[in-house]
Amino acid sequence: QGQLVESGGGLVQAGGSLRLSCATSGRTFSAYTMGWFRQAPGKEREFVAGLSWRSYYTDPVKGRFTISRDNAKNTVYLQMNNLKPEDTAVYFCAASQITSRATMAEYDYNYWGQGTQVTVSS
Repeated sequence: QGQLVESGGGLVQAGGSLRLSCATSGRTFSAYTMGWFRQAPGKEREFVAGLSWRSYYTDPVKGRFTISRDNAKNTVYLQMNNLKPEDTAVYFCAASQITSRATMAEYDYNYWGQGTQVTVSS
């Protein structure tokens, strides 16, 4: 049974940066597509970034967020720069066994973390 545990969330001013971490265990996730999703209050959960053989992002975060992984540490990261108030949300790490395409669909992801809160003040 695989587990994902996020950390690194917090309160930051607009224009600031945060780096989220997702520690994986219980399964070899190095061969999985890893993704970050977020859910703002009153909104549906949405895709943010994914990493398979390449990285890919939703348009609102392109150029500001970077997803990466360190397989030696079994950890996936989301570096978030130039944060905006609209980035405020609970951020979730997820893993998908689909590696043949750059999936952004929640239903393609089999494993989920519990989420970490990111709050950006204006």
